[in-house]
Amino acid sequence: MPVNLFSLIPPQWQKFADISVLDHISKNLSGEFLPNTDSIFKAFKLPPDQVKVLILGQDPYPNAKDAMGLAFSVGQNQQLPASLKNIFIELQDDLNIIRSNGDLSDWLDQGVMLLNMSLTVTPGVPASHSKIGWQKFTQPIVESLADKGVVSVLWGSQAQEMSKYFKNGDSFTAPHPSPLSAHRGFFGSKPFSKVNDRLREKGIAPIKW
Repeated sequence: MPVNLFSLIPPQWQKFADISVLDHISKNLSGEFLPNTDSIFKAFKLPPDQVKVLILGQDPYPNAKDAMGLAFSVGQNQQLPASLKNIFIELQDDLNIIRSNGDLSDWLDQGVMLLNMSLTVTPGVPASHSKIGWQKFTQPIVESLADKGVVSVLWGSQAQEMSKYFKNGDSFTAPHPSPLSAHRGFFGSKPFSKVNDRLREKGIAPIKW
């Protein structure tokens, strides 16, 4: 039986959702997928009016151990995936913050939305749900946040395509932090200090990364 995706979206975000798009995605969610149903829309726990920063990735980690509904984040006390290790290397280089806890829920609590362009994936197969329609759901969300002046960090080619919706100075792009691409410009991009500088320019409290 298809998953009723609309019913899983927190009510404050439902006005952004096209039910026909969600029905189409649901029909294509055949077989096993990650994260678990209750975590698909975990990034939307943050109400729209509380989003200060959007960190945009591609799709969830393709294993049940890591996929938990927030882009790049893993559960507490989990071993860090390679992409997250690289994010923390850049965080230390940028702001001299040493972080070992891969659960990024504290960023969410401060107004950082950790969103992927595709919200599900087949176990063991990265990017496997990139063509089932998720972008038709997530792109309007990104556009609405851009219109509100949210500051964005766009990692990877799919995410970088969304930079056109943001006002000048409100988006920071870089290659994906995965080992395959991090050395092509992710390292040294200093997204954390740049985001905080931009928030201060807007009169908004910076993030405690």
